[in-house]
Amino acid sequence: MFYRCLGTALAALFVAFSFPRHAWNRLRRRRKPGAASGEAESPQSAGESAPGERPEPASAPPGSALVFESAIAAFEELIDSSCAQINALHAAMVIPTLDRIGGAERQAMLLAVGLRRRGWRLTVVALEGTGGAAAVELRTAGVEFFSLGMRKGLADPRGWTRFIGWLRRSKPNVVHAHLPQATWLVRWSRLFAPAPVVLDTLHSSSTGGPGRRMSYRLSRSLPDQVTAVSRSVADSHLSRRLVRSAALTVLPNGVDAEEWLPDAQVRASVRKEMGLQDEFVWLAVGRLEMVKDYPTLLRAMVAVPPPARLVIAGSGPLLNNLARLSSHLGLHERVKFLGFEPNVKRWFQAADGFVLSSRWEGLPMALLEAAACALPVVATDVPGSREIVLDGETGTLVPPADASALAWAMTAMMRTPPEERRRMGACARQRILEQFSLESSFDRWEQLYGTLLNRHSREPAVQRSSVARSGCASVSGP
Repeated sequence: MFYRCLGTALAALFVAFSFPRHAWNRLRRRRKPGAASGEAESPQSAGESAPGERPEPASAPPGSALVFESAIAAFEELIDSSCAQINALHAAMVIPTLDRIGGAERQAMLLAVGLRRRGWRLTVVALEGTGGAAAVELRTAGVEFFSLGMRKGLADPRGWTRFIGWLRRSKPNVVHAHLPQATWLVRWSRLFAPAPVVLDTLHSSSTGGPGRRMSYRLSRSLPDQVTAVSRSVADSHLSRRLVRSAALTVLPNGVDAEEWLPDAQVRASVRKEMGLQDEFVWLAVGRLEMVKDYPTLLRAMVAVPPPARLVIAGSGPLLNNLARLSSHLGLHERVKFLGFEPNVKRWFQAADGFVLSSRWEGLPMALLEAAACALPVVATDVPGSREIVLDGETGTLVPPADASALAWAMTAMMRTPPEERRRMGACARQRILEQFSLESSFDRWEQLYGTLLNRHSREPAVQRSSVARSGCASVSGP
């Protein structure tokens, strides 16, 4: 970046010094107060020499001075765009992949794009994959992206070499890891390429098996800070001593409530595509994996009275098994599997209610988006979900892995008067505006980054004035 900026500046100087002398003279005359105010040029200013002065060469073409001014303006803009990021703080988001998008991936992308808009330089580093459409979206927003191309996970030494080499060359101020594999890569790489600030985020209340827990314990002294997306996620990791309580902070996910405003036109359009009229449409969104417990949802759907429909948006390894189960249960006409849906928002607009059957959660983005879209919710009463859904006010919570209870709650919601469902949806959206807004989450992240940089780096971190109004909830533990 430095050499690019230097080269641009030298090019500007070269053009400036090689520009014809008559154009410089003409430019100076144009910038006199009289000329600037629109006064007519005197004969002398139009090209005649004053008595005793040496006549100037023939005047330049009429547009040459204007061309020169435009060239200078263009060079100034190019220098600004090339050099602006030299003094900007540089944050790197490290994540296993963006080829498959879930809640953690969406939140990391939102954070990267949001901080880029606030003047940070951002790089997203994926351990594997190409990034696909997500990488294009990031680059369009001015966020740098590259993949380490790791083919064997953390066992691929080439990925470690590439990442450590990049850290040494780019010297980011903040390195922020999301999800376990990226966390271990970032933590252990710090021994070979120290960064001013290293932190990672816990996105799930699940602490995994013995191997994962051992990896967290062995490396827990390496990050400057660990954040959790919810109180329940923090508590689950503290209880197993996977993180130092003094270094743990709860920073909840955020959602752009304005982007998720209900839209009657989109709703009508999507429902027309599906051939729907007054049928009640349930929407479920998430990766097709065991943690989401879609088999329980499908069994519950058998007991939900028709003509209710269920739309499931998401891809994953269980797609074929779930499709076979749906057909076996006689639901093939009532259940629609969308697969990966890049524009899932329009399905939120078309739905009448949102259902989540997970066995556990961190702070589910899909629930935040459903609430922002003013949808009433039926969800399992698990950590993370209960921090979003107020039972009886914004939705209904039921025990996990209980198809009968889930079917009862879905049926009761369908029989609730429409005005009461709208009231529940409005309460859910208001809760998002008050506690989970995206801009507030950006404020909290900037404040945390700035605090850590001021504590651990010699470079003073520039903090936004709005950040000072926000706070991070510290976690106490054993």
